[in-house]
Amino acid sequence: MLFSITLLPPVIIDLLYQEGAARAFFYSYLLLLSIGFLLFLPVRKHRSDLRLRDGFVVVVLFWLVLGIAGALPFYLYENLEISITDALFESISGLTTTGATVLVGLDSLPHSILFYRQELQWLGGMGIIVLAVAVMPMLGIGGMQLYKAEAPGPVKDSKLTPRIAETAKALWYIYLGLTIACAIAYWLAGMNLFDAVAHSFSTVAIGGFSTHDASIGYFDNQMIEIVAIVFMFLGAINFALHFSVVRSKSLMPLLRDSEFRLYASLLVIISLLSIYVLYSQSVYHDFPDAFREGLFQTVSIATTSGFVTTDYASWPVFIPVLLLFASFIGGCAGSTGGGIKVIRILLLIKQGQREIMRLIHPNAKVTVKIGKQPVKNSIIDAVWGFFAAYVALFALMMLVLMFNGLDQITAFSAVAATINNLGPGLGEVSANYASLSDFNKLLLCFSMLLGRLEIFTLLVLLTPAFWRK
Repeated sequence: MLFSITLLPPVIIDLLYQEGAARAFFYSYLLLLSIGFLLFLPVRKHRSDLRLRDGFVVVVLFWLVLGIAGALPFYLYENLEISITDALFESISGLTTTGATVLVGLDSLPHSILFYRQELQWLGGMGIIVLAVAVMPMLGIGGMQLYKAEAPGPVKDSKLTPRIAETAKALWYIYLGLTIACAIAYWLAGMNLFDAVAHSFSTVAIGGFSTHDASIGYFDNQMIEIVAIVFMFLGAINFALHFSVVRSKSLMPLLRDSEFRLYASLLVIISLLSIYVLYSQSVYHDFPDAFREGLFQTVSIATTSGFVTTDYASWPVFIPVLLLFASFIGGCAGSTGGGIKVIRILLLIKQGQREIMRLIHPNAKVTVKIGKQPVKNSIIDAVWGFFAAYVALFALMMLVLMFNGLDQITAFSAVAATINNLGPGLGEVSANYASLSDFNKLLLCFSMLLGRLEIFTLLVLLTPAFWRK
């Protein structure tokens, strides 16, 4: 019922621009409101705290059910002429903030459809923040419990209590504040009001959807690109850290955080490598051009935003592959970014260092620490389990796509771009995913949900043991 309300702003926008798409949104609104009300009626007086088992179901259904519901306006708007599979792909891509699209000719689409795509990413981004900082630590999967101490506000371990609402409210204010600041900055930099609001939605959500086929490159404006870089960078930082910075009115929580330091260092190193290759191989003869393009594409792809200003897939092959591998690392835990997450990479590095030390000093007790805090072995085990599942599922989905007719580059980059919630890939999927078969699109929808739900949250629901009483 709440989600149906999000279909009303596109109705108002369509009435303003008179482009004939309002009916699709209004019918979708009535249908979802009615279904929601019928589901709500029998249980309206039922009150109880959610247990952890319920938490897993709620988290998965949030993206799955709303992903299906969100496909309705795309399918009902006749001028789009897209299949149910395409509508579902677009909706799930939006809500998971992946940014992979099957739509072409964005510049000629109604403003209401364009706004709705951006709105889906913004709503998905908010969901991710609450999930990652308030809910995931209690579910205790894949090392996210590391952020139990970082989560703003008190959070109990045993069950999902109303106290999550306090956490969610604090995060909501920060998310909303960043969005408003981003919209104003885009507007001052030269975008019209509609584009500024629309792009602020997908920038802060690390989504990558744009209102133009050429993405940020459409504007060819250096100030707009700087604004995008700043807010993509901020969006991929742990929102619990943003909360700490606001509360303490100091940048010290950021500078003291070892995950943030690694995240910033990686972006600097990858940017310098990209800029060096672009300039040394004369892709751009002027250093300022090489710097501008190299920096933008690096921040966009490495944070899993997916905005582009040029056809980076045609650059010397080292850079597209480097950037694609950077997307595997992704943003910080508790951010809207995708990928494995920087904190897990940091733990894997530290665990590797510990194993080397054990070889040199077999009897030594070596502790893995994040900052000055020792990390439990159970958390390191969870991270290794997550990493193993990530690699295995990646390889399996890539092989299935290749079996189903895709070439190696397209299959590899399509799975990488969806499981990392990045968006644009290489080969056939460098611009959009329209040419893929329905089966391949549905598999990539599953890949997007896997990446967004941190692998285990979705897999646990597929195990028979979960459903036994």
